[in-house]
Amino acid sequence: MSAKQSDTLSDAEMTVLAQRALSCYPTPFHGELKLLCRSENATFLLLAGGKRYALRLHRPDYHSKADIQSELLWLDALREIGIMVPQAIPANDGETVLTLGMPDGGVRHAVLFHWIEGEMPTTEVDPKAFRQLGHITARLHQHSRNWQKPAGFQRIIWDHHTMVSDQSHWGRWQDAPNLNPADHGIVAEAVARVGQELQGFGKGTDRYGLIHADLRLTNLLLHKGETRVIDFDDCGMGWYLHDLAAAISFVEHHPRAAEWVDNWIQGYEQVAHISDEEMALVPTLLIQRRIQMTAWMGTHADTEMALSLGPRWADHSVRLCRRYLETSLLPVGV
Repeated sequence: MSAKQSDTLSDAEMTVLAQRALSCYPTPFHGELKLLCRSENATFLLLAGGKRYALRLHRPDYHSKADIQSELLWLDALREIGIMVPQAIPANDGETVLTLGMPDGGVRHAVLFHWIEGEMPTTEVDPKAFRQLGHITARLHQHSRNWQKPAGFQRIIWDHHTMVSDQSHWGRWQDAPNLNPADHGIVAEAVARVGQELQGFGKGTDRYGLIHADLRLTNLLLHKGETRVIDFDDCGMGWYLHDLAAAISFVEHHPRAAEWVDNWIQGYEQVAHISDEEMALVPTLLIQRRIQMTAWMGTHADTEMALSLGPRWADHSVRLCRRYLETSLLPVGV
């Protein structure tokens, strides 16, 4: 897995590629494309026949076609138990994952989804929104623990090595912008302690399995009393309570972060129990995620998200590492 995350295509080139992808679908899905966002992948809004759809163009060097097909299989299974998640639309050849050849010899994958209606909550809303987040996450975990994966199912692996080592999926935390080299020792010490804690915790099936891995408020939609989940692009094998750490990604240093964690746990416990062993590991998973996102900052420094976090984000990361190493408090907040 390469840590290379940047996409060299311009918005105009990406739009041409999206139009090319759209030509592979039946005529009713031909319409007007509008670039919505470019974060990990490029997502387009498609307006066709008075309806809305979402076209996802995958970045290179991340997921194989088999990986993406496996994601769609989990989505199909989740819909069968009544959880509203994206549904892929087959192309003319019946494929739900397109493979588009590129001039450089590489390929790009694309998926067209039915649009999901809903309002996206933000961190400015009542912290109880995190209860809804914890509640739906517990439902995903319940399904994951009981689901018999189809033959050939494969997804990305999230463990200590792939998250925070020098060969992690998202790069090296040492390369994060504005991270003072003098503070590398503190972060490295936190990484080492996290590794020791997780080695002892292990990967038993009661604590490690298929997770969303990026279930934040930005990937939650609320519609007429129903909680809906989107963006399973990073779903893979990981510790279940990593989804708690992921819920407050980028904002672990926010003054209300501890309150958000508490509300998430309350929502989760309405559906499934968190063992004492798992609860004891929450600080470790929280700081591991923060360090993982510090690595992400290094490979995404020019993105709108990274720039919006400001120049002191890395300093907050170091401060939270110190708290993790020196106290029993959650490594969150001010």
